[in-house]
Amino acid sequence: MKKTFLITGGAGYIGSMLVTKLVNLGYEVHVIDRLLFSKESLFHLFSYPNFRFYHSDVRNKKLLKKLIKKADYILPLAALVGAPVCDKNKDEAIKVNFKNIEFIIKNIKKNQRIIFPTTNSGYGVGEKNKFCTEESPLRPVSLYGVTKNNAEKIILTHKNSICFRLATVFGYSYRMRTDLLVNNLVDLGLKKKSIRIFEPNFRRNFIHINDVVNAFVFAIKNFRKLRGEVYNLGLSDANISKLSLVNKIKKYVKGLKIAVDLSRSDPDQRDYFVSNRKIEKKGFRAKVSLDAGIIELINILPYLKKIKNNY
Repeated sequence: MKKTFLITGGAGYIGSMLVTKLVNLGYEVHVIDRLLFSKESLFHLFSYPNFRFYHSDVRNKKLLKKLIKKADYILPLAALVGAPVCDKNKDEAIKVNFKNIEFIIKNIKKNQRIIFPTTNSGYGVGEKNKFCTEESPLRPVSLYGVTKNNAEKIILTHKNSICFRLATVFGYSYRMRTDLLVNNLVDLGLKKKSIRIFEPNFRRNFIHINDVVNAFVFAIKNFRKLRGEVYNLGLSDANISKLSLVNKIKKYVKGLKIAVDLSRSDPDQRDYFVSNRKIEKKGFRAKVSLDAGIIELINILPYLKKIKNNY
């Protein structure tokens, strides 16, 4: 029997790639998205009979409640993502990132399944000589981190749930974002041939968007084995500092100059390395390297710019 998926925010950076994968796998996929950032990221799916799109806000409770009833799986991706946008829209961030999740949990049945992407930014500032595990204390340094952590707690009250604490995602998407750290630094390097960084020793874990999508598919196929738990989801080989990251980019961008400014602090004070052993022990391991992602971005970003300029 064909499974039905409800995906909120399905036209977004992760959503557009995940929805495409699930539609191609033959699942019935229903998407709610208000298309605030991209109008075209799902155009390639409208001819598929197993794809349904609803142009609406997730705060449309009447529609959301109706669609929840039809779903075997609910993947709540809709969110205001990142500290800057949440700080500028605090009330909306709380309503979309947290209150919306609360509404979903109140309106689902016990047998319905949820897979929720939260963020490992909740770790805030980790200890220098320790990796953050799923048992590490959560110390978010932004409203974004707080709302996602609170949403995760609500999700886990539903036994048929899986939560992924995502590392910083990179790579190409149908709804491209160049504000994410790796994407942004490669974009700057290509445009200006120079990158200036602050807090060069701040650490971060990364993961390619294709690995995020594959992790969701793995969770769907192994739901009983994973349910009721939270998992860090990142590339274990990609626990690196910002300085190491820009030096890696320099290998592929000819003539790139790197400047380190020690006089200024980074508004994003996150600093941690993350252990992904828990999900790896369950059988999933991220595979796309930072090098491969950087090469991908170098190859595609100039063409995206040309296409944008032609419209």
